[in-house]
Amino acid sequence: MKVNEELKKLRALSDEELTKSISESKKELFDLRLKQSTGALDKPSKIHELRKNIARMNTILNERKNNGGEK
Repeated sequence: MKVNEELKKLRALSDEELTKSISESKKELFDLRLKQSTGALDKPSKIHELRKNIARMNTILNERKNNGGEK
């Protein structure tokens, strides 16, 4: 149920907002990986969740490109 709600929120965003969100998420992912390598990461599952989220956003962008920009 939570994933469906999150997908609805992501689909409501414009392409520019999705692109910005992807870049921010990638920066956060880098920071989490850095913390993991130093042993300072509290929730290792956060990396997995963030990777999934980035993939979802990329999928939405690709769907829009393949459908001619329709929402």
